[in-house]
Amino acid sequence: MVSTDPGNNLTGVARNKEIAFTFSQAMNPSTINDSTFTLKAGSTAVSGTVTYSGMTATFTPTTLLAPGTAYTATITTGAKSSTGKALAANAVWNFTTGGSTSTLSVVDLGAAGNFVIIAKTAINNATTSAVTGDLGLSPAATSYITGLALTNATGYATSAQVTGKIYAADMAAPTPINMTTAVSNMITAYNNAAGRVSPDFSELGTGNIGGKTLIAGLYKWTNNVTLPSDVTISGGANDVWIFQIAGNLNTSSAVKIILSGGAQAKNIFWQVAGQATLATTSHFEGNILSMTGITLQAGASLHGRALAQTAVILDASTVTTP
Repeated sequence: MVSTDPGNNLTGVARNKEIAFTFSQAMNPSTINDSTFTLKAGSTAVSGTVTYSGMTATFTPTTLLAPGTAYTATITTGAKSSTGKALAANAVWNFTTGGSTSTLSVVDLGAAGNFVIIAKTAINNATTSAVTGDLGLSPAATSYITGLALTNATGYATSAQVTGKIYAADMAAPTPINMTTAVSNMITAYNNAAGRVSPDFSELGTGNIGGKTLIAGLYKWTNNVTLPSDVTISGGANDVWIFQIAGNLNTSSAVKIILSGGAQAKNIFWQVAGQATLATTSHFEGNILSMTGITLQAGASLHGRALAQTAVILDASTVTTP
């Protein structure tokens, strides 16, 4: 019995996918090479390297596969078993990559986009921070906003640490209904980002994206994502990035996200099912949509939005609207 990865006629295959074929018996490694294991898009050959381990041959493309493209993988009869027996016939299978040749559509934040920080349960600040943009809390009340030394007004509050206004669910009308709408829109945006299908990239770096340059597209991980070193997000002013993270998102101290080529923080969306933690003095870019919570440790900065379905925690943090 043999198996292929991706499977025959599978669609939505990630563009960073390695192509594998598992034989039913041990093969002669010298016969498993780029002549006997090929990949084509139509009649155009894809360059790559071929390796063989155990009973599995793997084709690793030299460059990313094209989005939304049909590919044909072939193991020829030149592949022979360890006893010298050739395949009875070529093994051929097809698959189609995910992604799109058109620009990914942005995640609509709705009324949540009017805020730089939204939380449902609390906004806590430990040491003097500098926030540019409005803050919102709902359904929790004003008392769950701590460390910002609020000055109350009608329907909002102010703080010397905030260039903008601060809203909570128990303030004068129309703030309660406005905050309900903003929180609802935040959840809708989270679900929209999480629900995007056919990723361009799957399990990139097995979750360690330190040192990588990330081009526009849809990325998906089924576990945690870490940034132990600087990351570059590269693309044009209208390009869009959506990062789907099933676990936690963690940066290391002093790590930076660097925008290149005109990429804009407003078009970057980090959908995080777990906790997002920006370590001390790190710098982050983009809109964080977290189901669990967002923590900026001492001196961390965010050029984007912190939109959490639980709490947002600040500590001598700098947060600015993208």
